[in-house]
Amino acid sequence: MDMSKHKYWMRKALEEAEKAAAVDEIPVGAVLVCGDQLISSEHNRTRQLSDPLAHAEKLIIDKIMLSGIKYLYDYSLYVSLEPCLMCAGMMIWSRIGTVVFGAYDPKAGACGSVYNVLKDKSFNHQPELLGGVLQAEASQLLKDFFKTKRRMTTDAM
Repeated sequence: MDMSKHKYWMRKALEEAEKAAAVDEIPVGAVLVCGDQLISSEHNRTRQLSDPLAHAEKLIIDKIMLSGIKYLYDYSLYVSLEPCLMCAGMMIWSRIGTVVFGAYDPKAGACGSVYNVLKDKSFNHQPELLGGVLQAEASQLLKDFFKTKRRMTTDAM
């Protein structure tokens, strides 16, 4: 897939991230694609669902697994933020074909920043991996969200 298609789908993931920010969720969005077709889109819902595991990519994988599809070899998952260890593990077990992310996560990223579980040869599946697609936009969305949060906290004092 060429970079213009990766950017197109990452913009869709960023739209989901903006939806998350609008409802006071950490702005992370994800879209699942098969070929040129959007299969599912989600954003973080940890606060909405009172579930610390309700990450955008986990919600998507859970949903498609419930539909009866067991393995995702032919699917691409676009995520605005580098996946954490939990989500990356789900990507391995679901046999996702390709993972593309926007911003790197130096504190919890498990696809290259802290650790790269997706490229660990100990596991029986290593998805294609591309990081840093629309990185500036994805990073700015997170920075703006947390800057606003800090300002609100300081103003409340």
